[in-house]
Amino acid sequence: MSNTGTARRLTMAQAISEAIGQEMERDERVFVMGEDVGKYGGIFSATTGLLDRFGKDRIMDTPISETAFMGAALGAAAEGLRPISELMFVDFFGVCFDQIYNHIAKNTYMSGGAVKVPLVITTGIGGGYNDAAQHSQCLYSIFAHVPGLKVVVPSNAYDAKGLMIQAIRDDNPVVFLYHKGIMGLTWMSYFEGSTTHVPAEAYALPFGEAAVVREGADLTIVTLSQMVQKSLVAAEQLQADGISAEILDLRTLVPLDKQAVLRSVARTGRLLVVDEDYLSFGLSGEIAAIVAENLDSVALKAPVRRLAVPDVPIPFSRPLEQFAIPQVDAIAQAARALVSGAAHATLTTTEN
Repeated sequence: MSNTGTARRLTMAQAISEAIGQEMERDERVFVMGEDVGKYGGIFSATTGLLDRFGKDRIMDTPISETAFMGAALGAAAEGLRPISELMFVDFFGVCFDQIYNHIAKNTYMSGGAVKVPLVITTGIGGGYNDAAQHSQCLYSIFAHVPGLKVVVPSNAYDAKGLMIQAIRDDNPVVFLYHKGIMGLTWMSYFEGSTTHVPAEAYALPFGEAAVVREGADLTIVTLSQMVQKSLVAAEQLQADGISAEILDLRTLVPLDKQAVLRSVARTGRLLVVDEDYLSFGLSGEIAAIVAENLDSVALKAPVRRLAVPDVPIPFSRPLEQFAIPQVDAIAQAARALVSGAAHATLTTTEN
């Protein structure tokens, strides 16, 4: 696993902030803009400490007007700067989606390559802490569906730093989505294990390279973000039952490491896709289709299974939210059913 080590450990929030700071020191064209990125340090602490180091000319708090500051970031990028634009919650993308999908994503293409858009959009995703339907979604599949955007979804602090540095250096627009539950914030400590070893020096991780975070022989679990952490815990439960689960962390959706998926499923013969986004028309269906289209080289021992959020808004009620979002026990249960060949096992959140 890429984040092994016993030395210096950071939370994901600290790793992201460090990555941004190091790139701002390296390149004076890099700056940050968005709601509460300055004195507050980012609503999920992704910019903590940067205002004191770089000042308000490069760490800019904006009005609550997503359309305005996304448009301003686009203009700055087109003129040669390298902005990082923070959208507080991914759920708010609808306010400024015209700027994102009609302009940020397409301007390089529409200009025949004459206009570069080196812009990073950062935003918080995910539920699990009772913030209800308008503050708890993932929605990364929507961004991945739009040509022209690169989409990054790290699962740990080591990857977050390396992928953020790569995103800032990229000449294309990148949507960088971090899960609130693994940022390491004390007020959101409903999931443990948020710190990992992170080198102090700057390093970049290439896009489009998934990581096998746990090797296994009986089934492949393809997932990303916080579901990686939950799947690792589930894999320990499965190991006690004699089931060896391989876990593949996609890390980026665009570009997507299709070959890593196919290699892993070819080894294990079984695929479970675990996703915190909605079930229909999303990541889980895309991964299943990739395998289905390559059955000449991948011999399946069982049909592909998908475990995701049912097609309902994320509930405010904690018991209902826990029911809707895949949890460790549900992942383990789905994996057992897949390995045992149970055709219609009862799962808490799965496809019908």
